[in-house]
Amino acid sequence: MNTDLAPRLGWWQQTWRLTAAAAVGVPVWLSTGVLLRSQGVETGSWFLVGDPLVALGCLTALLWRRRLPLLVAVTVAVASTVSALAIGAALLALGSISARRRPVEIGVVVLAYVTASQFAARLYPVESPPGSLWLQLAFPALTAGIAVAVGAAVGARRVEVRSLRERAESAEREQTARAAQARVMERNRIAREMHDVLAHRISLVAMQAGVLDHRGDLRAEENQVLVRGIAEGSRQALEELRDVLGVLRADPGHPEPPQPSLDRIPDLVADARASGLDVTLTTAVTGSPSDVVGRTCYRVVQEGLTNAAKHAPGSHVHITLEGTAGDRLGVGVRNSPAATRTARPPASGFGLLGLNERVGLAGGSLSHHPEPDGGYVLTAQLPWPNPAHGKGT
Repeated sequence: MNTDLAPRLGWWQQTWRLTAAAAVGVPVWLSTGVLLRSQGVETGSWFLVGDPLVALGCLTALLWRRRLPLLVAVTVAVASTVSALAIGAALLALGSISARRRPVEIGVVVLAYVTASQFAARLYPVESPPGSLWLQLAFPALTAGIAVAVGAAVGARRVEVRSLRERAESAEREQTARAAQARVMERNRIAREMHDVLAHRISLVAMQAGVLDHRGDLRAEENQVLVRGIAEGSRQALEELRDVLGVLRADPGHPEPPQPSLDRIPDLVADARASGLDVTLTTAVTGSPSDVVGRTCYRVVQEGLTNAAKHAPGSHVHITLEGTAGDRLGVGVRNSPAATRTARPPASGFGLLGLNERVGLAGGSLSHHPEPDGGYVLTAQLPWPNPAHGKGT
């Protein structure tokens, strides 16, 4: 398994690892000197000078074990067999190469260490009991096995820590993406609500103001009615805008006020008539649809009236509602050609785009197109499942 997962070591970490490796070799070096003296063997200058120098060279080579792991490990493992003081450096090299968790590299270093250790007896001829050849093989193999086990455990821990870190970073990225998506959805929601609330009222106000501008033959009473309608429409637009902003700024746990549904369509038609729009409503709906379907139907009618007031002033608008539970709810808004020519208001197209998204989320379909005579038709088909069937499933 792979494994270049070793973190970069700082100066302090490097120092204490090398110090620990040197400390492990000191008892071995001292015990070897005591055994040699007890058997009357002169230690000589190599034991006092050469052995420590080799150990120092091995410890120094370990500084490059991250860059050249296999070469440093083999070199230290072989060199340590001629230095009792370098046994700690050899074990650290074995542990370091084992942390990489690459079996071939581990096997090469262990073989080099155990094989080279067999020649160390000629350097320090400590007397051994007869038949102790197996001990000369078992002791290096045992120490190498311990170093490999510790190094493999450290490597496994590094893999686990890296995995946990990557999972945490991935979760943080996903959280950031979800937050960004939530902000986009909230902006879209604000845009839809602002359009639904303001476009209808402002369109009616603009229609009334257009009548005042183009009709010079109106009586004083008619002018007053139109002015009052403009003032009332503006006031209602401000109140509805305040309600929307209040909902958007409310606490997450604060319940939202009830949204208009199918039963509010007659009020919507009455407001349009009071503003001077010629509207007729034909209803053939039996039952009460769900809140989502009813609210979507209300928005379809509202958008149709808004577009008629903006683009076809003075036209006749005919609204039809029909449907039964267990089938579909159909809504249609048709306006005749404009009766008067006024300055065409700017059209963004966002109203129908947002309405199409609303209808799609409700599981329905929306269509809109001009007619040959210059009128315009907006229709929607919304699913209306039977509540009794929904409870039985």
